[in-house]
Amino acid sequence: MNLELFLRQINIMRIIDVLIVWWIIYRLLVLIKGTKAVTILRGIGILVVVKLGSWYLGLSTISWLTDQIINWGVVALVVIFQPEIRRGLEHLGRSSLFKRQYAYEAENRLVDELDNAIQYMSKRHIGALITIQQETGLEEYIETGISIDALVSSQLLINTFIPNTPLHDGAVIIRDNRLAVAAAYLPLSENPTIPKELGTRHRAAVGISEVTDALTIVVSEETGGVTITRNSELMVDLTREDYRNYLVKQLVPTEEDDSLSHRIRRLLRRK
Repeated sequence: MNLELFLRQINIMRIIDVLIVWWIIYRLLVLIKGTKAVTILRGIGILVVVKLGSWYLGLSTISWLTDQIINWGVVALVVIFQPEIRRGLEHLGRSSLFKRQYAYEAENRLVDELDNAIQYMSKRHIGALITIQQETGLEEYIETGISIDALVSSQLLINTFIPNTPLHDGAVIIRDNRLAVAAAYLPLSENPTIPKELGTRHRAAVGISEVTDALTIVVSEETGGVTITRNSELMVDLTREDYRNYLVKQLVPTEEDDSLSHRIRRLLRRK
């Protein structure tokens, strides 16, 4: 009986081991989605297929060449993806497991600054397109903009979207509570169900929500209405209370998350 229980525990641990590996792979795929790493990952997949095909067909020269590419490719990938590796480690260090009270203050401050900017621009019909990075990387789109890398403030956002200024055309992208770039280009959605009265900003907001999990805010230049998109969902003409509640829910960690992280940290310390 003890042997049967022991074998059952071993099988459970194997299942847990496999689930952890798949979770790590999933998180890595989420981190690189929307970055140039996706294209290189496809190239690696093609290389693996060529290697297996050459081995199966007995093409020794091609097999040797692919071996050399794979051997040196590991070093090349570390060099090429050094910025992405650094950002990934920083992202891990900022994960909810290790957040402290400053995380709440930073996220609440971000919501307040966004609210102030939205209110100012909405009343004056100043068009705006603001994308906030979530789990999926936005490097592909950040590279199209003009680098700013400044702490987000309502004054900076308002000044960026003032008409006829160099940075007003395009999107602002916020990453890690900092205004990363302005005048960035986002993909336009071709969804035919989008109302025709909505302009290019709204189509760009829907477009980025179709390929990433980014949260995007649009202020209409024509009506002053506030729209939010995320995960292909289009929420049009939101009131101040509506969009504030949504931003707080999506951006600010809850007390339950914090208490859970504290419990996990205590458990790790005991071990």
